[in-house]
Amino acid sequence: MTSSTPPLNPGDEAPPGTPGTGEDICPACAGSGKQADGKPCPNCGGSGTITEGIGGG
Repeated sequence: MTSSTPPLNPGDEAPPGTPGTGEDICPACAGSGKQADGKPCPNCGGSGTITEGIGGG
């Protein structure tokens, strides 16, 4: 059985599309998707964005 949910990156708090979450710029690479040495950012998997919970509480 295969999962239709994409793998999470370390910076993601939930899978994309989860209610109560939104996309935000990765704080580790400032949205560039790369580390200083040019390699893909390990926090966002090179996408430049993370999925995080939104709202207060």
